[in-house]
Amino acid sequence: MEATCPHLGAPLENATIEANDAEFDDDIEDMVVVCPWHEYDFSLRTGESSHGISACVYPCSVRRDTLYIQAPFPSNLAAGQDADTASSNWELIELRPVSESAPGVASRQDAAQTLHEQTSLLSVSSTGAGSQELDESTTEATPESDSKSGDGVIPPPSPRPKTLVEWAVLVLNTSDPVRKVEYTRIAAKAFRSGECKVIGGGRWDATHSAAGRGAWITKPQETAPERPPRMKEEVRVRPGQEGKRGRGGTEKSRIAILHSLANIEQWAIDLAWDIIARAPQLCARFFDGDDADAEGPTRKMPLQFFSDFVKVAEDEAKHFSLLTKRLDEMGSYFGALPVHHGLWDSAMETAHSLTARLSIIHLVHEARGLDVNPTTIKKFANAGDAESVETLTVIHLDEITHVSAGHRWLTWLCSNASPPIDAVQVFRREVRKNFIGRLKGPFNAEDRRKAGLDKEWYDDLVGEKQSTYSIGVVRHEVPGG
Repeated sequence: MEATCPHLGAPLENATIEANDAEFDDDIEDMVVVCPWHEYDFSLRTGESSHGISACVYPCSVRRDTLYIQAPFPSNLAAGQDADTASSNWELIELRPVSESAPGVASRQDAAQTLHEQTSLLSVSSTGAGSQELDESTTEATPESDSKSGDGVIPPPSPRPKTLVEWAVLVLNTSDPVRKVEYTRIAAKAFRSGECKVIGGGRWDATHSAAGRGAWITKPQETAPERPPRMKEEVRVRPGQEGKRGRGGTEKSRIAILHSLANIEQWAIDLAWDIIARAPQLCARFFDGDDADAEGPTRKMPLQFFSDFVKVAEDEAKHFSLLTKRLDEMGSYFGALPVHHGLWDSAMETAHSLTARLSIIHLVHEARGLDVNPTTIKKFANAGDAESVETLTVIHLDEITHVSAGHRWLTWLCSNASPPIDAVQVFRREVRKNFIGRLKGPFNAEDRRKAGLDKEWYDDLVGEKQSTYSIGVVRHEVPGG
């Protein structure tokens, strides 16, 4: 069954599975999934609900310990096109264990690695008959474990935030990275379980408008900080002045590379929560402009948008934990080396626009990560550092889905504009306006394509923004997320 409720797009990952009636005969397909948000029920067999709507379901079968999943295909097939041909156009991008938490990821690392390796090699068309073959032995979930810092188990925040945006702002204002990771886990669980059902983020208030411009009212606990705080021990430098990291041939060089990546992942956690915190207002301004009618309905991002970026935040927290664990194993720690804030500088330069933020952060910086990660992985492989290779591979394959999320929601905004606008042209316009210099190759065209970015998006594209730095280096792409 699809992972989102067709009612409002709420996540179904924490839905309950219940008997359909008192005559339940132990057949799992005769049970129903009940959404934790509004208690809509959906048959596991047909996807139909007693509320008159339906969820998408995909037939599954198990043959010789292998799970086969019927690939989706369009409801309206083209003339002369059969279902198998239509389904072969789909490609499997990601497999995830049901229970995946951070930072307690060590026990799942091998399973996740195997899953991701399968994902990168298999496509829907590889098994024929529109079915994707999966090895059940790799999908076993393991129990979640408590996150611990040097002082023991990190307690949940008190009082607990009441809206998703409050959770986002809490995480953004948390300076300790281990606590930031744990709060991200707790927030994701609260959202998926239906405990946190309100997005929040403010509203138009005509009583505070002036000269025809609508005022956006936001509670203090839902106001994102201009710059998230960092631990007091941090040594900050300008981008490009962290010192040479080397080519990964020595352990010192590999520690420097992993430390730099951990810094990027910490910022990536904040970037995911920041877009969640700012999206309600930026979405309203995208559709309404600044002349909002207080009596008219305010356009909102679908619930699936927030679900997608909660997942991104949780992934980034997992990545940070994997990298810091590896640093510890190599005799170092996060905070041992200088770091830069280049990614957050780009975030603040795009804080005024949802299309700018999605374009620059998620479709330039994160997409650049898809280009450079394979080279980094190869350096570590050449050095015989298999443990780091596993970690970096897990991270890389997650990042494809993050770029895909940016692509999905930029195209959604453009297709829902009135009149609709071309997403590729919007992206190229935002890059020209908000980026410094040419998008540099070589490009990882295959993984960019998996995320939705064909060459028409990024080929021969030059940002026209002038650098604001009087000293130091000119910022180009910061491989991020």
